[in-house]
Amino acid sequence: MTRVAAIIFHPPPMPGAGPLVSAFEATRRANAERQAEGFRRAGADVVRIDEGGEHEPFGRRLQRAVGRPAPDGLIVLGSGSIPLATVADRRAFVETAAGPNGHAVANNRYSADLVAAAGCDWLGDLPAVATDNGLPRWLEEQAGYTVTDLRRRWRLQVDLDTPLDGLLVGLVGGGRDRRGTAAAELASDGVPTAAIRSALAAVRAVSRDPQREMVVAGRASAGGLAWLERFTASRTRALIEERGFRTRPVQQRPVRSSLGLLLDRDGPEALGLVLAELGDAAVVDTRVLMAHHFGSDEGRWPAAEDRFASDLLLPAAIRDPWLRDLTRAALEAPIPIVLGGHTLVGPGLRLAIGEAAAWT
Repeated sequence: MTRVAAIIFHPPPMPGAGPLVSAFEATRRANAERQAEGFRRAGADVVRIDEGGEHEPFGRRLQRAVGRPAPDGLIVLGSGSIPLATVADRRAFVETAAGPNGHAVANNRYSADLVAAAGCDWLGDLPAVATDNGLPRWLEEQAGYTVTDLRRRWRLQVDLDTPLDGLLVGLVGGGRDRRGTAAAELASDGVPTAAIRSALAAVRAVSRDPQREMVVAGRASAGGLAWLERFTASRTRALIEERGFRTRPVQQRPVRSSLGLLLDRDGPEALGLVLAELGDAAVVDTRVLMAHHFGSDEGRWPAAEDRFASDLLLPAAIRDPWLRDLTRAALEAPIPIVLGGHTLVGPGLRLAIGEAAAWT
């Protein structure tokens, strides 16, 4: 009988973590528990939430977590992965892991949050890769696997990287409702949400007005932009930059952003005025701006507590002066601006706009 294991990696917060990091850890933990139960019901024989070894390279951590004897098939994901997955989605991942060796499926071949693979003979040869993002390509290019790429299924691209993502999918407060009461639940945890809720509402209002223009800047996808063109009345101005910068080869040129170059010249406090010259509302991937300003090594970026406060438009809670000025500029801009990461400008555009059409 084929034995399938699902390993869910969940990094707990460091001692002394701030309130936003701690609240977000609870959000991701709730998602991990939902995924664990979902994969059990989908037929996985062993399901484990692994909280150890967060400082290990991903390859070594995966080998340790799987242990011995190795299962016949393996599903690996992070605790923020696929919060919008359906029962059928999970069943398909389990079926792949239980199928013939040499086959795998990833939610995104180029930046994976979840990979299911039949057979585990490759595990001992897996190098100490830093993250799970590159696992599908390694399986295909080094282990000889045929990898099915599901990146066109937008709901499987949503990942919880920041409290804003949890707010958008409605998982904050224990995962009871993936949309409706997220803002109230986040506020009940002591996290102010008035600023970000106001900005989101204003961005949605712009999206309904054919006389106005929305700016999307960062790692946006062609599919997300096509959705905007179809389901919003406003015009769209897109500045697509640095897709895949987290998995780029070390010898490739440094991350560079056109918007970042303008901020180098005028300072982060100019963000609002620059964007107001381009449109009537903006959705901005600040991780591209951070990679441009601080370098692609996240260890040099502002702390997670600062990044999360920026996404919630809380400049007074940010210690890093550059990010504080950037966030204050967004909050005080003459147009509504929402700041976030890859999910916001990618699959989360459907959630940020907030119409029933988002689920098509």
